[in-house]
Amino acid sequence: MKFNLIDKETWSRKPYFDHFLNNVRCTYSMTANIDITDLLIKLKNNHIKLYPALIYMATKIINRHEEFRTCFDERGNLGYWENMNPCFTVFHKDNETFTNIWTIYSDNFRLFYRNYLDDIGKYGNVKNYSAKENEPKNTFSVSCIPWTSFTGFNLNIYADGTYLLPIITYGKYFEQDGKTLLPISLQVHHAVCDGYHTSRFFNELQIMSQNCDEWLLSN
Repeated sequence: MKFNLIDKETWSRKPYFDHFLNNVRCTYSMTANIDITDLLIKLKNNHIKLYPALIYMATKIINRHEEFRTCFDERGNLGYWENMNPCFTVFHKDNETFTNIWTIYSDNFRLFYRNYLDDIGKYGNVKNYSAKENEPKNTFSVSCIPWTSFTGFNLNIYADGTYLLPIITYGKYFEQDGKTLLPISLQVHHAVCDGYHTSRFFNELQIMSQNCDEWLLSN
């Protein structure tokens, strides 16, 4: 859980960071549809749940790129985590509430999937806002709204506009032109992420979906 400090004076992003944090404090979200046709078939054939696969895909991409791991630490220092773990929501149908659970990330999908199932087994029925204690600092938020195929999704975060980490929200997949499409919203802070970075996230997510054999069945 290493936090690497950023030297702003030598940081190539300094003028953009200063502008979007101090002059025009700005967060934004982007929503795109990802083709999961082949991914969904292979998941079903191998009896693997969709939600943890999507969490894994998002975490893998976030851990590739520094801009998605950049934030302030508890002392207000700017830096980036060496790696991130997902903190995801689980819905309780009986009382219509949800619980946050974090899971240790592994680049090996099979190991991550076992970690996910283990945490769901232990904490999935705990009806608290946070079910698993000792959440590490290096987590990001991911959730799913599987009841609606939205075309846009935006979170209004009242934290003085200094929350820099990404927030990912999946929607309900749907059929269109013979394909299965999944809406995904990525919310970021403009101080650390531009349209290029958010577009790269979606493009890499699409590539992971299309080439799921490369990671889905790995040992």
